[in-house]
Amino acid sequence: MNPPPPTPASHSNEVTAQALREQYESGATVDELVASSGLSYGSVLNRLHDAGTVMRTSWQTRRLRDGHARRNLAARLRRLYEQQGATLTELAAAGSVTRRVARRLLIEAGGTPRTTQQTLRIRSAASTARRKKLALSLRARYEAGATVPDLAAECSYSVGTVYRLLHQAGTRMRPKHNHGPARAPRKQS
Repeated sequence: MNPPPPTPASHSNEVTAQALREQYESGATVDELVASSGLSYGSVLNRLHDAGTVMRTSWQTRRLRDGHARRNLAARLRRLYEQQGATLTELAAAGSVTRRVARRLLIEAGGTPRTTQQTLRIRSAASTARRKKLALSLRARYEAGATVPDLAAECSYSVGTVYRLLHQAGTRMRPKHNHGPARAPRKQS
């Protein structure tokens, strides 16, 4: 009697590799995965690598597993996400974790993941506010006597961009080659 045929190795490796990755990203260490799976240390590492797992350092694992540190990290990521409009990718980089873990931490902290469109709207509103503030600052300096080329050099913008910002701020422009403070228009008699 022949033994039953073995299951295809590639299929079992993929399932096991994905399961190992999920456990690892949930905070399990490689040693714990070795103990629970019965695989060798090298096999676990190889399967994690095959599944595309981003490996952590020991201090990242401790921080992820420690309840207080995990809550602090989750709260910090939520603040970045909600107040500064950070993306999940940026959260992952800030927290030294994967995007999946960053999303999980965000949800643990009470945050709600946004759609891409919502993130773009938040970022564009912040950009518009910064641009308006810059335009008003340029206007004040221009009205105090600074020239457009000087403002462009100070801000590292082109002359055309400075003119556009000044016009957006409603600046009354001086005639060409008339350097100095803006003058009130002459009254015609």
